[in-house]
Amino acid sequence: MSIAENRKAQFNYHIEERFEAGVVLEGWEVKAIREGQVQLTDGYVVVKNGELFLIGLRINALRSASTHVSPDADRTKKLLMKRGEIRRLIGKTEQKGYTLVPLNLHFKGSYVKAEIALAKGKAEHDKRNTIKDRDWEREQGRLMRHKVSSKSKE
Repeated sequence: MSIAENRKAQFNYHIEERFEAGVVLEGWEVKAIREGQVQLTDGYVVVKNGELFLIGLRINALRSASTHVSPDADRTKKLLMKRGEIRRLIGKTEQKGYTLVPLNLHFKGSYVKAEIALAKGKAEHDKRNTIKDRDWEREQGRLMRHKVSSKSKE
């Protein structure tokens, strides 16, 4: 079940590979995520000391959060993956043009997982082509619906 998606990632990047990583969260963050108080659109993944961290994942605290916890909505979250996968990702991101972007957050059992992708940034003309293709697909759908509805009237 998807919790939050980064829809702009598909538009801004060419997705090469997808990976699933665990997310280290505090108790109040899990409760807020279950209530849907999460935003992923500005998120990105960085590598520090051979570990992966998710920055820009915003989790808004619930009003009923505990009084002894001081919630920080923009706290940096650590991502959990196997060491071999992390090494491979670090090697790829050191190549020119590759970056790690979060695609979505989802539940797997009772755990919150992040789907991250190894991606290359799109150039401006690629983004325009994406928009053009999307508009053409939409127009084709309209034309097909119009043809079907006009044939059924005959």
